[in-house]
Amino acid sequence: MKNQGIGSWTARRARRTPGRTAVIHPATGTTLTYRQLHERVCRLAAGLRGLGVRRGDRVAYLGPNHPSFLETLFAAGLLGAALVPLNTRLTDAELSYQLGDSGTGVLIHGQPTAADAPALHHRIPLETEYEALLADAGDSGEGPDEPVTGEDLAMIMYTSGTTGRPKGAELTHANLTWNSLNVLVDHDLAADEVTLLTAPLFHTAALNMNCLPTLLKGGTVVIEPGFDPGRVLDLIERHRVTLLFGVPTMYDALAAHPAYGTADLSSVRSLMCGGAPVPEATARAWQKLGLSFVEGYGMTEASPGVLLSGIPHFFTDVRLDSPAPGEPGEITVHGPNVVRGYWGLPEATASAFGDGWFRTGDIGQEDAEGRVRIVGRAKDMFISGGENVYPAEVESALRENPAIADCAVIGVPDAKWGEVGRAFVVLTQEARGGVAEEEILAPLTTRLAKYKIPKSVVLLDALPRNASGKLVKSRLPRTDQKD
Repeated sequence: MKNQGIGSWTARRARRTPGRTAVIHPATGTTLTYRQLHERVCRLAAGLRGLGVRRGDRVAYLGPNHPSFLETLFAAGLLGAALVPLNTRLTDAELSYQLGDSGTGVLIHGQPTAADAPALHHRIPLETEYEALLADAGDSGEGPDEPVTGEDLAMIMYTSGTTGRPKGAELTHANLTWNSLNVLVDHDLAADEVTLLTAPLFHTAALNMNCLPTLLKGGTVVIEPGFDPGRVLDLIERHRVTLLFGVPTMYDALAAHPAYGTADLSSVRSLMCGGAPVPEATARAWQKLGLSFVEGYGMTEASPGVLLSGIPHFFTDVRLDSPAPGEPGEITVHGPNVVRGYWGLPEATASAFGDGWFRTGDIGQEDAEGRVRIVGRAKDMFISGGENVYPAEVESALRENPAIADCAVIGVPDAKWGEVGRAFVVLTQEARGGVAEEEILAPLTTRLAKYKIPKSVVLLDALPRNASGKLVKSRLPRTDQKD
């Protein structure tokens, strides 16, 4: 094959394991073998080519998790085009910006949207036109065989944009392939893996850490449009799921569900967790069942895998830019999974990737065993009485309190210490109205140095988050109601 990119994966799988189940979509009762998936990908590629999509063009996808997302990804790859996954929680204004910034010509969407862009020539609603496009293509054989290389662009995935406009990370075919290889080596995925996908595929973690590695290995992906704890427990039983990915709050919700104690989880081999610091209590709740609970750390710019259980992925290098040995430092990353830069932003690219190492902006500290622990964001750090305080460390300690559902810590001015910590806390429903400030801070005295312990607590109903669910600390109330 001329195509060495991910667009060729369905053809390569179809010739090796044609009858093995590739995709299950319980919501519609759809099951696709690798041969059937490849046939649909070829027909979609033919349909997109008929609409004028050519090598180097961009095709966007907007909608909840669905087999058509994967078909669009692979069809674009067959044509040498790039996929632009869009977050379903964005406003039309935000969607229009990303469509326009990426120069997308075709939008495949599964939800009503008025989002538009100057370069957008075709809109394909999943409910009405998508299947017709495939049907009109008829038998497209093996599909086009474009000379796609690993260095060609496979995807533009927009970062959250907690400050300013989001940036489009340029993920190449090599980035996606090497990241999948990292997962296969470090997590030891099996050919009979059954992976449940409930986290959105428009985020890099679910797509690149679970979905693509499973398909590369020849396993099965069970695609769900969203997360419902009771349904997840049912699907694990019904489809004998072996691998899950989720953020800590998802695993907490599963453990708190009434069916948790009686659900048959015997098929599950391992659980991957990321996207936020993992409280020890969350991990313990699953480890006591004898399950492998693995914490990952990464970001879109690394496709996304950087650390697994604190150790760099196999083909990835990590260093800490520390002021002195043993001290915390900014985590920088190098490897074939690190993206080449930001779409249309040469200055931002030079700033973040200038010396060949991506500057994450996260602060890590290495322990005696060489494992890296995340202690905060460089921009979040504040200095109290001459000591550096990294909010992530304090937030992790706060989350050990069963009364706390969510929390954030920032530095605020203080006449004596320069800055001190302020904790913004969301209590669980059961704890609301019955927990005093001293009960929130007292447990920290045995876990943290005194200068790290916040000097005030502000109770909130919810923390401010962006469309990707990431905390936006700049929107926390900065008034001195506690000073």
